[in-house]
Amino acid sequence: MSSFNDFNLSEEMVAALAEKGFTSPSPIQALVIPEFLREKANIIGQAQTGTGKTAAFSIPIIESITKDGSIKAVVLTPTRELAIQVCEEMYSLIGKRDLRVSAVYGGASIEQQVRNVRKGSDIIVGTPGRIMDLMERKVLNFNNLEFFVLDEADEMLNMGFVEDIEHILQTTNQEKNMLFFSATMPSSILQIAKKYMGKFKTLKVENKELTTKLTEQIYFEVREGDKFEALCRVLDFEQDFYGIIFCRTKVEVDEVTKHLKNRSYAVDCLHGDITQSQRTKTLAEFKEKIVNILVATDVAARGIDVNNLTHVINYSMPQEAESYVHRIGRTGRAGQKGIAITFVTPREMSRLGIIKKVAKADIKKQEVPQIKDIIKAKEEYLQACLGEIIAESDFKSYNALASRILGDNDPQAVIAALLRHQYQDEFLEESYAKIEQSRSAVSGDNVKLFVALGKIDGMNPRALLDVLHQSCKTPGRKVRDIRILEKFSFITVPLDEAEIIMRKLNQKNKKMVEVAKS
Repeated sequence: MSSFNDFNLSEEMVAALAEKGFTSPSPIQALVIPEFLREKANIIGQAQTGTGKTAAFSIPIIESITKDGSIKAVVLTPTRELAIQVCEEMYSLIGKRDLRVSAVYGGASIEQQVRNVRKGSDIIVGTPGRIMDLMERKVLNFNNLEFFVLDEADEMLNMGFVEDIEHILQTTNQEKNMLFFSATMPSSILQIAKKYMGKFKTLKVENKELTTKLTEQIYFEVREGDKFEALCRVLDFEQDFYGIIFCRTKVEVDEVTKHLKNRSYAVDCLHGDITQSQRTKTLAEFKEKIVNILVATDVAARGIDVNNLTHVINYSMPQEAESYVHRIGRTGRAGQKGIAITFVTPREMSRLGIIKKVAKADIKKQEVPQIKDIIKAKEEYLQACLGEIIAESDFKSYNALASRILGDNDPQAVIAALLRHQYQDEFLEESYAKIEQSRSAVSGDNVKLFVALGKIDGMNPRALLDVLHQSCKTPGRKVRDIRILEKFSFITVPLDEAEIIMRKLNQKNKKMVEVAKS
C-alpha cells in the first residue's frame, strides 16, 4: 500500500495525518495498521527505532477505541522521554476526537500526574515504575482495557523491567488486544508473548543500510553552556548555510529561535504547537530560502521534503541511533553532499559512542571554528560580494555622491567608516564570546564512570568488582583504573559495557552511575 487512504481510515484520522504532512505509511505502519484493523490480531511488530512505530500502534488504537469513562489503552515505555514523545504523537493523531491521553513517569510530580489521570483518561502512557506506583494508590485501574502496548520491548527487558511488566499484565483483564514493538526479538519477549498473548502474529521490517555516504558527519565537544555560541560560530563560518537545527523539546526550539532572531539570523521554527497555517507559511519561506535556518523537533520535521540542504545540526543529541540517522538523512540527498554536525557535551560522549557503533557511522571530531577563521571567512565573502556588485555596474547614479563624500578624505578611511557603520563590531575578535575547551571522560572505546559507592559502603576493588559482576554480569577483566574514595568510586570500562552498567545500576530511578565529568 502506498497511501494512508488505502487503509479506510476515518475522516478525522485522515485530516490529522494530513495536518502532520503524512501521506504514505512507513513499512512497519503498512504492515501493522491494516492487519490490526482487519483482524484485531495480537501483534509483535519488529522494526528499528525511528521507523514510525508509534503511529503504527497509535492509529489503530485511536480508530478503534470505545470511550466509556474507563481507561481503554495503556502503553508501557522504558523511559520518561519516550513516554512524553508517545503522548505528544498520540495527541497529534487524535485531532478533534474527545479522547484524553495522560503521561505518567518518574522524576516528575506524582501529585500532578494523579490529578491529570483523575480528570478522565482514555489512554495511559508511562514507565512501569510510575504506573505501578499509581496502581498501588488505586489511581489506575486496568480492568476494562481494550489495548495493551509494550513499546521498545527489547529495551524494557534489557533495563530489567520484565517483573514489572508481568505484574502490570496480571492486573489487566483478559479480553484485550496486545501489541509489542521491538527492534530485536530476544527469547524473553517471545516467552512473555506466549504466556499472555495466546495467538499472535509477528510482522517484521528488514533492516536497511542506516547511514548515507553522501553526508560528512562531524561532532563538536562543547559544554552545555557554550552550545549556543558554538552554534553561532558554525552559522557564521558557513556563509552559504541552508539547513535544519534539531532540538529535543518545543521549549528548546523556541529558545534557540528567539536568540538567533535577536542576532539577526534569518530563522524560523517548527514544533507541535505551531498552527497548520503558520507551518505552511514557514515551510514555504524555507523552501524559497527567505529563511535559511529552520529550528525544529523530530516530530515537527517529519514531512519536510527539501532536497538541497547543506547542513543538519543536532543541537540536542538524539536519544537513539535511528533518530540520528533519520535526522542526518535530510542532507546528502539527490546526489548532493551535505554536512551533519552534532553538539556533544562531555556527559553525552558515551551515547555518541553507542550511536557510532549501532549506526556504523564515521562521525569525526572537529574543533569549533576559531574566531579568526570566522572573521577571515566573512571578509572573503564580503570581498566576493563586492566584486559581483562592481561587475554589475548599476551604481552610476551614486557616482556624484561618492565623489562628494571622498572630497579631501582618505579613500581608505571612507571605506573603513562605512564598513564600521554597516557591520558594527562584526569583524572584531573581541566582540565574540569565548568558548571553553571541553574534555570528556570518554577516550577511544573506553569510558570513565562515576559510581556512587565508596569506602563508607564497604567498597574495595574486590567488592566493587563483585557488585558489577552480580548486578551487570561485567567480567572483572574489563574493569580498569579502579579508584575507591570515601563516598564514591571511579572505574574505566569499554563503551558497550558502560552502557550495560548504567542501565542495570540506575534502574530504581536512582542515579548510581554516570559518565565522569572529567
